[in-house]
This record gives sequence, C-alpha cells and structure tokens, in this order.
Amino acid sequence: MGSIGNGRSVSAVGMQMPPAGSKMVLEPVALPVTTSPVPRWPRLGVIMVATRAAALVMALLSVSLMVSSKQQGILTIFGIEIPLHANWSFSYSLQFLVGMSAASAAYSLAHLLLIAHKAVKKVPMFSSRRQTWLLFAGDQVFSLAMMSAGSAAAAVSNLNRTGIQHTALPNFCKPLPRFCDLSAASIACAFLSCAFLAASAVIDVIWLSSLRGLLAHLDRCCVASLDAHGTRTRLSCYKYTK
Repeated sequence: MGSIGNGRSVSAVGMQMPPAGSKMVLEPVALPVTTSPVPRWPRLGVIMVATRAAALVMALLSVSLMVSSKQQGILTIFGIEIPLHANWSFSYSLQFLVGMSAASAAYSLAHLLLIAHKAVKKVPMFSSRRQTWLLFAGDQVFSLAMMSAGSAAAAVSNLNRTGIQHTALPNFCKPLPRFCDLSAASIACAFLSCAFLAASAVIDVIWLSSLRGLLAHLDRCCVASLDAHGTRTRLSCYKYTK
C-alpha cells in the first residue's frame, strides 16, 4: 500500500512507471515455450497421421473393391435360365459410394501432404484456430458423407442378397457370389474410413481446446494497467528497461 500527502492510502498500480527524465526503452518479454499447452510431436501428431493414413487406405480399398465387382451368371427360375450381368455402375447408390470414397481419399491425401510439408519445414501442424476449425468441418462433412454413402450401398447389397419377401424377386447373390462379396467388402471399408475420419474430428477438437488454453496462457502473460485517463488498457507483455 502507498500513502498520499493527506494520509489516505491507495493501492499500488500493477506496473511501475519510469522516473521522470530517464530514457526508457520498451523490450518484448520472451514467453517461456516450455509452458505451452499445445500438443507437440509425437503426441497427437502421430495419432493424427495414423488416422489420416488409415482413412486414406480404407477409402482407396473401397473404391478398388467396388470398381472390380463385376460378374456374369445365370439365374434359373422355374427351369428357365436367365443370364445376369452385375456391375457397380448399374446402381446409383454404388456410384455414390465410389464417388464419395474417391473424394474422401483425395481429402485425406491432401491433408497428409500438408502435414508432411509442415514437418519438413518444422512448423506446428495447426498454426491457427481458423485452420483447425476448417479441418474439423472437413472431417465432419466427409465422415457423414461416407456414412450416408455406405448406408445407401448397404441397402442395395442387402436387397441383392436377401431378395424381396412376398415377391418373386430371388436372391441374386447365389449366381453372383463374387459381385456380392466384393460389394460387401467395399461397403465395410467405407464404414471404416468413416470411423477414422470421425476419430480425426475428435483429435481436431483436442487441438482446438489446446489452442484455447494457449491463448489463455498468453493473456495471463500480458499486463493490465491504467493509463493517464484512467482507462483500463491491455499491454502486450512489455517491460521497462534502462
């Protein structure tokens, strides 16, 4: 506590002003990097790379398996032989799955290349919250899109395998087993890619919370004081030196 001429005591200001007539210079205070709460390699970075690589592999497998699902067979109904030709391009749902799997693979590959570029330059994986929010939105969009495509393709595959009850539509997977097996494997890979993209979105949330903690850490390092007019201002971590 300090005292004024009339005997009243006032609280000392949080920042000491320089004496009159002295030459003072503002120098920035270096922030301690050891207290930064931002995750570093190889913590979440390795997990992020692993989930991206797994999502890329599963998406590529989904595309390759579905594109190769072609087969010809013969269906016999009441002694009548009907030639069958199965191809993924005959179904809009399977086409949607192939398109979304290819887009998801391109998205995951682009992110892996970005991570590799930043690793070579030795810069943080996420340099700003805006970039992290964009990646989180992209992960959410592609994860939901892969789930939608996989669900639509699963409905078609299940219809081919079980047929329609109370109708004469038979089980097409008996004369076309390879087509149905490859389609089922492709759909399973699509759902796995969706799961890995969802895991990447969870990691994005962890990064966002860590960046928020870093911003709070920087705010605590700054000094709040009163200027000559009594207005509360925030100074950017500076100190007075002679």
